[in-house]
Amino acid sequence: MSALQPADFPLMEITDLTHDGRGVARHNGKAVFVHGGLTGEEVRVRMYKRHRRYDEGEAIAVEKASPDRVDPRCAHVDRCGGCALQHLAPELQIDFKQRQVLENITRIGKVTPEEVVPALTGPLWAYRYKARLSVRHVPKKERVLVGFRERSGHRVADCRNCDILHPAVGTRLNELSELIEQLSVRDALPQIEVAAGDEHVILVFRHLEPLNDNDVALLKQFSDDTGLIVYLQPKGLKTIHPLSGENSELFYTVDEPPLRLDFLPHQFTQINPEINRSMVQQAIDWLDLKPEHRVLDLFCGLGNFSLPIARRVKEVVGIEGEESLTQQASHNAQAAGLDNTQFYPFDLREDPSDRVWYGQYDRVLLDPPRSGAEAVIPWLAATNNRHLVYVSCQPASLARDAGILVNEHGYRMVKLGVMDMFPHTSHVESMALFVRD
Repeated sequence: MSALQPADFPLMEITDLTHDGRGVARHNGKAVFVHGGLTGEEVRVRMYKRHRRYDEGEAIAVEKASPDRVDPRCAHVDRCGGCALQHLAPELQIDFKQRQVLENITRIGKVTPEEVVPALTGPLWAYRYKARLSVRHVPKKERVLVGFRERSGHRVADCRNCDILHPAVGTRLNELSELIEQLSVRDALPQIEVAAGDEHVILVFRHLEPLNDNDVALLKQFSDDTGLIVYLQPKGLKTIHPLSGENSELFYTVDEPPLRLDFLPHQFTQINPEINRSMVQQAIDWLDLKPEHRVLDLFCGLGNFSLPIARRVKEVVGIEGEESLTQQASHNAQAAGLDNTQFYPFDLREDPSDRVWYGQYDRVLLDPPRSGAEAVIPWLAATNNRHLVYVSCQPASLARDAGILVNEHGYRMVKLGVMDMFPHTSHVESMALFVRD
């Protein structure tokens, strides 16, 4: 029986893109979401998952190409789930993301921004300084796979390199594969956390069984040969420790003159340091800070925005749900000689009215998780906080919250813009300025 040829698969016209960058087509009266298809194209589609209301497929041949199509740089793009938009020209990826944010704001939030600002852009490659790499020993392939998950399932993509990762790691996926292949725990090593700072790169090996002496020797040799610093994680986050026995300093810088922020390998930091620096500067500009201001930084993390702001104002109060991050923020403030900061651990889904920091501030910055900041908006509005900068990593939750701020509490959305924190992916970061007169 001969193998199927592209012509054996149905031809579909792509009429739109979904929020995650897949083409939208119709076949036999049913919607089909097509990986690798662009608006206006005619593509041959291989179906790989069927649902009651829609199907999923991938473009295996382009019969009529969009002028916006480019050749992907990565040889693994057809199977790896790390990127979704490498086939779309970079400047048009920005347009796609900006349209997403605007459509969500107008459709969900019923809000129109007064000004849409140009996108913040940076490096297209080797930008990813934080990542979780999956690991799986696959006897049938006679190798250990190290990388991101496949886009259409839970398997680890068979990749030999990754162009979006920090080059110290992205160029060494094959070396990591060969290293783990030699370890006694190769079948009990599910992931490697990548954490890179301005000077050092740490790899945290999660292992579910104890290492033997030969494993330790192999990991030490790998570290010596590559300059990558190896940490181990036998159980939970509290068990993370350096293989060498000595902690290595991880830090990045923001602001001018450079302000240093230390962090631990497992702690949250923005993955794209160049965009992060531009983002912090834009937030400072939009906040329109004065020396006499008191500023509230909600979801403050380890002080990414708080500390640069503190250089310019009378006082900054940072609130964060994870206590280890507020401790790290306090450490960073003390190391920078900033004595006008206070950091408090608090679950921002709860009522803060009995907290010492609760009240009115001259400026507020919000940088919530993907779920957004719906719970904090009522009390922020009630305490008459009038000037808010909202940093978002999810267009839908930003749109919902914008609708609440504008339509229920009388704010105006003065500015809105996207930030290309994750080039070649469908992930969208944005920033909005809200003012109440």
